[in-house]
Amino acid sequence: MFVDFVLNGQGMGPVGEQLSECRFDPGLLRPYIDDDGRKCVTVNTGRKKYNEEKKRLEPIYEKRLVSEMKALGVDLPVFNAMSLRKDEWLQMDTAVQLIIRKKLRAWADLAASSSVGGFNAMGKMIYEHETASDPGAAVVDMDGLADDQNDSPKYQLEGLPLPITHSGFWLSSRRLMISRNSGTPLNTFLAEACGRRVAEMIEKTTIGVETGITYGASTGYSRTSKVYGYTNFGPRITKTDMTAPTGSNGTTILSDWLALRELLYDAGFTGPFMVYTSNDWDQYLDNLFSTTEPSAGTLRSRLLQVDGIQGIRRLDYLTNTFTVLMVQMTSEVAQAINGMAPTLIQWESQGGLRLNFKIMAIQVPLLRADFDGNCGIAHGTTS
Repeated sequence: MFVDFVLNGQGMGPVGEQLSECRFDPGLLRPYIDDDGRKCVTVNTGRKKYNEEKKRLEPIYEKRLVSEMKALGVDLPVFNAMSLRKDEWLQMDTAVQLIIRKKLRAWADLAASSSVGGFNAMGKMIYEHETASDPGAAVVDMDGLADDQNDSPKYQLEGLPLPITHSGFWLSSRRLMISRNSGTPLNTFLAEACGRRVAEMIEKTTIGVETGITYGASTGYSRTSKVYGYTNFGPRITKTDMTAPTGSNGTTILSDWLALRELLYDAGFTGPFMVYTSNDWDQYLDNLFSTTEPSAGTLRSRLLQVDGIQGIRRLDYLTNTFTVLMVQMTSEVAQAINGMAPTLIQWESQGGLRLNFKIMAIQVPLLRADFDGNCGIAHGTTS
């Protein structure tokens, strides 16, 4: 697993360098042979159209012949590495996407609740955003003539690095030819494995069990320009005296979770909340809330009755003992920066005998706190 950067329009690292050579358009690294036997690529036209369903502008992609691109002065070594047909690309892409859907739980929730995309993430090294203070106050009088309190808001700039997460594999050209001649479907195991690695890294970074990358100077930012996760974001609310479940202390667990919610209320966050638990909670959550009152149901069902809790999910990669995360799933707390969905690219080496593939993505969690440092993420641990 590797992480590369794009700095001031120049790619850093092997993947970053390849991207800079192709104008930061991954489509140019995905040449294919269409049904008419022509060498083609699908490119970003630079134009955008409005997606009514997603309510945002999205890039327009078009199929272009490689000969047309060469005539325009775009001639890459990969154009001579025309290895896969379109249906073989689709096979690979499907394998990558299927495994990713299975593995991204924290990231999938974040992307579903609030996602930012539709911009050229390849051409940026840092995604900048601002926090602002809440200025002014309402005035109450009998005739409306008193002067309003027109304080100017204060702004603070923050920066989030946009790293490229990637993993690679290779196939021999002979095996590809055998697959075509025999009519046997292309073995996509390696694509699945690399897709899983990329997915796991994004998931772990979102949770915070994998340290996010730090990049760039902090000049002008209130926090270090770094990728943070739920468990290592500095402004998060922490409660370190949570009670470990035993199977017979449901009332105490309920009180702890209500106290954690109250800390979020005090900071000005009222939900809805998604609760994430470490992987040792399930055996207790699905046990009885009360051993003396079986009719009360399971501990999970009782906790789901708490106002504002919209779901309780286990995070496989959150292995810290009896940890609870309560996250307000709104854009002012957390967003998914989806600069580039997992994308498969290829090139040849060793005289065309080796077909190299790489799956790469720019998917980064953006965690927020307001101007005064209040955050809608609560992190509960046992003492």
